[in-house]
Amino acid sequence: MKKETEALLEVRQQLSEHYRRIIELLGEDTAREGLKKTPMRVAKAMQFLLKGYDEDPEAVLASAMFEEEDYKQMVIVKDIDFFSLCEHHMLPFFGKVHVAYIPNHYITGLSKIPRVVDIFAHRLQIQERMTLQIKECIQKTLNPLGVMVVIEAQHMCMQMRGVEKQNSLTTTSDFTGSFQQARTREEFMNLIKK
Repeated sequence: MKKETEALLEVRQQLSEHYRRIIELLGEDTAREGLKKTPMRVAKAMQFLLKGYDEDPEAVLASAMFEEEDYKQMVIVKDIDFFSLCEHHMLPFFGKVHVAYIPNHYITGLSKIPRVVDIFAHRLQIQERMTLQIKECIQKTLNPLGVMVVIEAQHMCMQMRGVEKQNSLTTTSDFTGSFQQARTREEFMNLIKK
């Protein structure tokens, strides 16, 4: 654990030095009172925002897997808040994730679904890939009859720069198994709108 902490601090120090140089290249004085600690603050923030690389989402789901042979209806966890960083501009995108799965002998602790979302969100991402990764993780780990993931997000790279459209919302979805039937997808979509 001590080596891990030392490694974390070493990376933080290196990040801080890079951010100090970036701020200087942008024309600011890093010796100015308001900016003296900014490089280290940004380094700490980036380590937090990108901590998902050090976590295993499949292990999180498996840590609370329970055998349940009788329940064959949808399990839905909706309105899971998330924040992530777009890999193209390293600007935030954020919104809600809705997840459903139909058990096939196994269920997982309900808090594990939002944890899986957080792990994938705490990486440099694109919304489409994050949707796919959440779906694949649940399918691979629990082997349910079907999984469906819907993400609704706002992207600061579209709102703060570029086209500057503040009210745009991007929706992505992906599904497996039973959710390939339109009726099952419609039921899920109706349930998350309530």
